[in-house]
Amino acid sequence: MARRRPRWYFSFRSPYAWMAYRDLMADHRDVADRIDWFPFWEPDAEAGDRLEQAGISLPYVAMSKEKHLYILQDVRRLARDRGLKMVWPVDREPRWEVSHLAYLVADELGRGREFIAAVYRARWEEGQDISDPAVIAGIAERIGLDPVRLSTACTDPAVRERGLEALDSLHRDGVFGVPFFIDGYEKFWGVDRLPGFVSSVRSRTS
Repeated sequence: MARRRPRWYFSFRSPYAWMAYRDLMADHRDVADRIDWFPFWEPDAEAGDRLEQAGISLPYVAMSKEKHLYILQDVRRLARDRGLKMVWPVDREPRWEVSHLAYLVADELGRGREFIAAVYRARWEEGQDISDPAVIAGIAERIGLDPVRLSTACTDPAVRERGLEALDSLHRDGVFGVPFFIDGYEKFWGVDRLPGFVSSVRSRTS
């Protein structure tokens, strides 16, 4: 069996994934071009029911107040260390399919990287609500894609099926959080594990 390409799982929801993305693109672009990129998100009720019927359980757990407060402090510290100016977004009615399924469409059209950059900027630097289809439509326009197609991706049955396949992939890979990096049998979880992943990938592709 052929060895799978190195890969990383990202989420637009996670500030740690945003910082890992920034680090990856700023300092390790050669590795970014050698790996596969997979989205990770919490499914809505419909997708959750489909996954349950297929015997797929995803490792989501409720966050305690103490952990939430720690993350607020930790993220501010990490952003400051990187010289990043961030805005903590307010998610009133998050629908993560809106942005992550739109990514699948953008990636199919060859503009996945541009879409990721624009969504991360909108969420973590401008404080926009990426669960709002209008925000996704605006991002699509800015990167030269059909705003209607991307902003309605979450209602397209074919795209939703692809979304289920993506969630099944993270289930099979044993992904339990983001950012999550995999190279062969080696797994790396967390933004602070990115250097180890980079070294692993470079050691066998140099």
